[in-house]
Amino acid sequence: MKMKSLLTSLLTSALLSSAAFAADLKIGLQEDPDVLDPDQSRTFVGRIIYASLCDKLVDINPQLEIIPRLATDWTWSEDGLELTMNLRQDATFHDGTPFNAQAVIDNIDRSQNLPESRRKSQVKSITKVEAMGDHTVKFTLANPDATLLSQFADRAGMMLSPTAAKAAGVDFGNKPICSGPYKFVERVQQDRMVLEKFSEHWDADKYAFDKVTFLPIPDTTVRLANLRSGDLDMLERLAPSDAAAVKADDALQYEEIVGLGYQGVTFNVANGDQSANPAAQNAKIRKAFSLAIDRQAISKVVFEGIYAPGNQPYPPTSPWYNQDDPVPARDVEAAKALLKEAGQENLTLEVQVTNNPVQTQLMQVVQSMVADAGIQVKLKSMEFASLLADQSAGKYQASQIGWSGRIDPDGNIHQFMTCKGGINDSKYCNPEIDKLLDAARTSNDVAARKEKYVAAQKILSSDLPIVYLYHQAWIFALNKNIGGFTPYPDGMIRLEGMTKK
Repeated sequence: MKMKSLLTSLLTSALLSSAAFAADLKIGLQEDPDVLDPDQSRTFVGRIIYASLCDKLVDINPQLEIIPRLATDWTWSEDGLELTMNLRQDATFHDGTPFNAQAVIDNIDRSQNLPESRRKSQVKSITKVEAMGDHTVKFTLANPDATLLSQFADRAGMMLSPTAAKAAGVDFGNKPICSGPYKFVERVQQDRMVLEKFSEHWDADKYAFDKVTFLPIPDTTVRLANLRSGDLDMLERLAPSDAAAVKADDALQYEEIVGLGYQGVTFNVANGDQSANPAAQNAKIRKAFSLAIDRQAISKVVFEGIYAPGNQPYPPTSPWYNQDDPVPARDVEAAKALLKEAGQENLTLEVQVTNNPVQTQLMQVVQSMVADAGIQVKLKSMEFASLLADQSAGKYQASQIGWSGRIDPDGNIHQFMTCKGGINDSKYCNPEIDKLLDAARTSNDVAARKEKYVAAQKILSSDLPIVYLYHQAWIFALNKNIGGFTPYPDGMIRLEGMTKK
């Protein structure tokens, strides 16, 4: 009997230990996010954390259709100037503040009027937000806005606790309080972000993990080694060069999906003193830089052919891509001729790059290519959040950076290319571009919108404040004991339905 009791006790302890282990999830990120405030932040990895931390008014499914989240349903007026949303009545913020129509009003006001907000251009069309009841809200628009629902499916639609936001002000990101399935516990810069399950969440039963830890590990090789050792349960943005090895590893899972965004080189055209350089002041030099690059070779050499070469804000698979402006072939002689016309046959340009092996290799290949045309690139390796901070402040000449992409084309271009765009770090400004992109926002006619985007792209292909390089696929690697993971084209990690054996 004693032996049986001992075995029973040991088995029970083992099962409890196993259950406790299964309750935690560790995710490896490629970068450390910037401030954890949806109104102020701009990093891709920040959005991955928000997917668990901050519920949105609406979300998307893997087919990129808008689906309910905090808003249960919605209707548009016939003229497209009013959007009425019914809201969940069983949602609450992590600090106990109720989610209701007034909370939505307060959140839109913050996005529009917080001086540091980067969401202003995304909710610019909203002129009034009214409570039509405790859980019904009406948005009145200055003009029809075809982009608004897609904006609400991202950071502009993330709801923050009005109580916490008012108390913390610009420092809200130090302890973000939202209404998502997980709540904030701690953040240690460059080390970890820890969330724990919010048991009062309206959909809590669909979330299996008691704790989720996000670990920024810029080195892709180290990130994969941590997965193989069991220190991580999954990672985002597996290096394409490691794809074959992960597929061949019986202990791991491989997931891949075509993304919505782009990677390129942003030039500082008019953002502070460092814009006073030849490449910033002369579009011919930026054109020469672009012509000296072999995008097909980059895809093969750096990305194992997995990523698509690009020259526009949208991938070639997108219906918004202008097929009459294909990816240009490399032409070193034409690049040299343009530099000669610009009086800059030997030019030196400093380009910031994130300190991870993949982006570093990319820019080393670009560095070698443009050198053939007479452009000497000096690479400045930086931690990602620091790179973003310097870029926003204008402390750069050029910067290798990308965008994770949005389901509406407006999200890939308007905030980067309009004169007052919230993420226009180059400070490029062309009134004709503003006119075209603003007009594209106000129509629900797909053909009419595309006509505007094509016209804008023709101008941008000449001015080139951003030289686009490629469109990436989102590649994930997971331990075999993780179940229920579904990749989405936006690259987010949604924990709903995920399990760990």
